[in-house]
Amino acid sequence: MNRKILIIGAVIILVGIGVVVYFLFFNSSAGITVSQTGAGFPVAGDGTSSDTSGTTSGSGKKITTSNPKGTPKIISARLVKISSGPVVPGEVVVDVPAVKMSSSSPAVADEVIVNYIERQSGNVFIYKAHAGVITRTNNQTVPGIESASWAPDSSFAFVRYLSGTDFSTINTYALPGTQSGSGFFLPQNLSGIAVSSTSLLVLASGVNGSIASTAHLDGTHSSQLFTSPLTALHISFAGKQYLAYTKPSASLSGYAFIVSSAGHFSTVAGPLNGLVALASPSGKWLMVSSVSDNNTMQTKLINTTTGENIPLPIATIADKCVWTIDESTIYCGVPVSPSSDYSYPDGWYQGVAHFSDRIWKIDVAGRYAQLVLDFPSDAKDTLDAESLSVNPLNTELVFVNKNDGSLWGYSL
Repeated sequence: MNRKILIIGAVIILVGIGVVVYFLFFNSSAGITVSQTGAGFPVAGDGTSSDTSGTTSGSGKKITTSNPKGTPKIISARLVKISSGPVVPGEVVVDVPAVKMSSSSPAVADEVIVNYIERQSGNVFIYKAHAGVITRTNNQTVPGIESASWAPDSSFAFVRYLSGTDFSTINTYALPGTQSGSGFFLPQNLSGIAVSSTSLLVLASGVNGSIASTAHLDGTHSSQLFTSPLTALHISFAGKQYLAYTKPSASLSGYAFIVSSAGHFSTVAGPLNGLVALASPSGKWLMVSSVSDNNTMQTKLINTTTGENIPLPIATIADKCVWTIDESTIYCGVPVSPSSDYSYPDGWYQGVAHFSDRIWKIDVAGRYAQLVLDFPSDAKDTLDAESLSVNPLNTELVFVNKNDGSLWGYSL
C-alpha cells in the first residue's frame, strides 16, 4: 500500500512539473519584456485575446472589451472615458473607412478608431468610437514608455523609453500597430522625433549643437537636413517645411524658426519668454504661446508667409492644443484659474503645476473662441489636457488627462 501511494505521489509531482515547464517555455500568450541590450524586440503571442467582457452603460449602449481593465465608461452622450488606467502620451485617431454616398455628399466614417498604448504594459490597443469596443492589437510588452509619436495611418508608434543600468540611454523603437508588423530601432539617444505620413524627422543633440535628419518611415534613406549650434530644440513638420523652436522656459527668451527643405532657418517668432509653437498641417500658421513679464500666459497666431500676428482670446500653452487637418479649427485645453505660484510653462512640463481645464474651440477664419466642453462640470473631475488628437473628419476629439494619465474621447 505504501509503495502504491509513493508511485501515485511521484506521478502527481511529475505532472505538476510538466505543467510548470509548459507555461514557462511553451505558452505563446505570455508577455515578453523588452531586451535592455537593444538587440531587438521579440514577438509575443498571436495578437488575439479570448478574454472578453461586456457591460451596459447607463445610456443602454453595449460596450465590450478584450481588456477588462480598460472598459470604456460613458460620462455623457458625447464624453467617454476610454481608459481609466494610465496611457502613454501620444495617440492617433483615424477614420476607417472614409466614404461618400455621392459626389455631392460629405464624407462619412464607418468607424472612428483611436490607437493608443497602455503605459503599464506597453501593449497597443484600439478603441472603436461608434461601437464602443476596445481591442488589443499588439501584445508586445514594452515597459517604461515615456512618449509615442504615431504615423498618421497608425502603422507604427515610434516610442521612446530609457534603458541601461543607470537609465541614461534613450531608445526609440518603431512599435508596430498590429501583431503582424515588424518593428525596428532608430539610433540611440535621439533628442527629438516627428512623424508625417511619409517621413521621419529626427534630432540628435550634444554639447556642440544639434543635427536634424530625415528618413523614410521604415528608417531607411536617411539624409541630413541641417546642423545648428543650438543644443536645445523642438522639431516638427510644417507642411513641406519644418518647425524648430528653442526649448521653452519662463526665464529665457525663445525663438521659433521655419526651416526650409534645404536647411535654411527663418525666424518667425521671438524673442518671447516661455515660447512654445504649434504648426498647422500645411505650415501656413503657427500657434505661439508665451508668458508676459508678470507670468501671464498669452497666445497668438502667426502667418508664416505674411508675418501677420493675431492675438487669441484664450490663455494656454500651445502643447495643450491640436489643429484640425483642414486648418479651420484649433482645439485647446484652457486652464480655468492657473496658480500664480509657478512659472509657466516650466512648472507644467516638470509636473509640479496642474491645471483644471475646459476645452475651447478656436475658429481660425472667424477669429473667435467657443467653449466646447466644460469638463469640471460634465465629468465632475479636473482635467489637465495634453496629447490632443482629432480625426481627419473632425468628429472625434481625444485627449489625455495629465492628472491621472486617463484617455478620453469627445464627439464633436
